[in-house]
Amino acid sequence: MNKLQSFNENGYLILENFNSHEDCDALIKRGKELSDEFNFDGHPSIFHTNEQSRTSDDYFLNSGDKISFFFEKDSFDKNNQLKSDLFHSLNKIGHGLHDIDPVFNQFSRSTQMKDLANELQLNHHVIIQSMLIFKHAKIGGVVDIHQDASFLYTEPQSCIGFWYALENATIENGCLWAKPGGHQTSLRSWFRKKESGGTELHILDDTPYSMDGMIPLEVKKGTCIVLHGSLPHYSLPNTSGKSRQAYAIHTIDRNAVYPKENWLQIDFSSLKGFI
Repeated sequence: MNKLQSFNENGYLILENFNSHEDCDALIKRGKELSDEFNFDGHPSIFHTNEQSRTSDDYFLNSGDKISFFFEKDSFDKNNQLKSDLFHSLNKIGHGLHDIDPVFNQFSRSTQMKDLANELQLNHHVIIQSMLIFKHAKIGGVVDIHQDASFLYTEPQSCIGFWYALENATIENGCLWAKPGGHQTSLRSWFRKKESGGTELHILDDTPYSMDGMIPLEVKKGTCIVLHGSLPHYSLPNTSGKSRQAYAIHTIDRNAVYPKENWLQIDFSSLKGFI
């Protein structure tokens, strides 16, 4: 079975040794540098793990073509002061790393990514967002079960994600969980802008996700996991003493309809693929 057949059957594809340890370390190092350069002005944008209460502030909504910083929900005390140092309070950096930062751009558009895109027949896919996810030791919180296509909605569905393990991902430090073939289901929701301002999680199908058959995707540093946009997946809190840093990019077909109601609105003429 080739890569495309395996991906179509399972809804995900695990590619070990996709990136070198040196390339993974370069992203980790660059992420720390960006965090150290971040001038936090005291107004946090918090990444809520419950997608229905996900932040919809202007900082979040305008982050598509910028390098922005998002905090863990429990990072602040009742006086809105950080409980720990800034770096270990961050949940992620996003969403324009792949275009703005040379280190992340080179990683996102590597030779092996170009070859993989060809093998998966993603001839018209472009990168629309990217995230460096920290999942700090003892701090990294749960990410509730969701489908990526809810947040990058197209007609027809075309979202495909690439999740890169920058460190070993285990059950203890919060690896991904998914069900083989789980993408063969309906899209449950659409995270979109409201006419009155802010955002909403518009329910398309209120059928609960089935947790039967979910398995941990424990992978080694350097692994790439390709994720179908309709695949329900989640991760549990990091209860270990080791961080689980990962980098993720999401792509869509440039020929698909991308509604103006989507939360992420950027200049589509500037979107590029794996070139």
